[in-house]
Amino acid sequence: MLQCIFILSDSGEVVLEKQLTGHRVDRSICDWFWDQAYSQGDSSSKLPSVIASPTHYIFHIVRDGIIFLACSQVEMPPLMAIEFLCRAADVLSDYLGGMNEDIIKDNFVIVYELLDEMIDNGFPLTTEPNILREMIAPPNIISKVLSVVTGNSSNVSGTLPGATASCVPWRTTELKHSSNEVYVDLVEEMDAIINRDGVLVKCEVYGEVQVTCHLSGVPDLTLSFANPSILNDVRVKKLKSTPIYVKPQFTSDSGACRVSVMVGMRHDPGKTIDSITVKFQLPPCVVSSDLTANHGTVDILANKVCSWSIGGIPKDKAPSLTGTLMLEAGLEKLHVFPTFVAEFRIMGIALSGLKIDKLEVSNVANRPYKGFKALTRAGEYQVRS
Repeated sequence: MLQCIFILSDSGEVVLEKQLTGHRVDRSICDWFWDQAYSQGDSSSKLPSVIASPTHYIFHIVRDGIIFLACSQVEMPPLMAIEFLCRAADVLSDYLGGMNEDIIKDNFVIVYELLDEMIDNGFPLTTEPNILREMIAPPNIISKVLSVVTGNSSNVSGTLPGATASCVPWRTTELKHSSNEVYVDLVEEMDAIINRDGVLVKCEVYGEVQVTCHLSGVPDLTLSFANPSILNDVRVKKLKSTPIYVKPQFTSDSGACRVSVMVGMRHDPGKTIDSITVKFQLPPCVVSSDLTANHGTVDILANKVCSWSIGGIPKDKAPSLTGTLMLEAGLEKLHVFPTFVAEFRIMGIALSGLKIDKLEVSNVANRPYKGFKALTRAGEYQVRS
């Protein structure tokens, strides 16, 4: 069980302390934690999520510069502690509309009340945001004015939420929607690495099913795939080709470097490829650049990143970017070549080949409208030059 929770700022200040059991944990444990962080180069993110001090086991996560730290003197499942800290951070961020030191200090009462309901005697209790919102009203201007006028600063409801006895506590009881519809999106991201010779080194697809449900009550949904055998690979699907190619070429002499980049369709997915963007970081030795494209727009951003917005690939020509990079004085040739990052989107298809067969909906009064959509987009798509 957890014995104490500390919320720390990035400067090391204890913003909030919550003792959970009869055994009081001294704040000196935070000083020991920061000594370990400084030994790792003044960065708590480099520390393991679970570390053992001379007196306690310490669990911690970092969210938006705020450190959530929990302590225990007894052995316990570490993932339970980490999962609770993550859930607490998510709930506080949702309640308070953000996460920083000032927001937490301005809402001390709300934070304490939430932690009181989320954990009892060191064990996680109520962590569903749906139930917590019925038990503790989120902060707003009206509630703050009423607390000042009436002198009652408590936001805890006197009525037990109905969802606490439900088999699906994350869903509000007696939920009603004016619309009667459900949408299923099959979203995939392609990660690829292509070396300077154009050889595909890595190509993987990661996907997820996103559901937007506007159904009243507590319906039962069963999603079936037309070819579920594809899921035998579990999460990762390796591909042998990519939908687009990016061919960069650099030629430099006499302090100047000529650039030529061509983009085209390598494998026709059967659907339109749009929202194509190619970006690359100009080397530090480049002092000026003159780049133009026969299709799309080229922008040099403040951080010396060249962004080429192509959109879709026209049928009559292959998009190309050409120009010259001027090198700093004393440098004849370019020795550091950038990595190109490509972005694209393909609506209406999943490159893994996975297809949705049907969605069965039961326990509803009326027949709902069902919508299905597939989308493939670029994840970490890199081309070495």
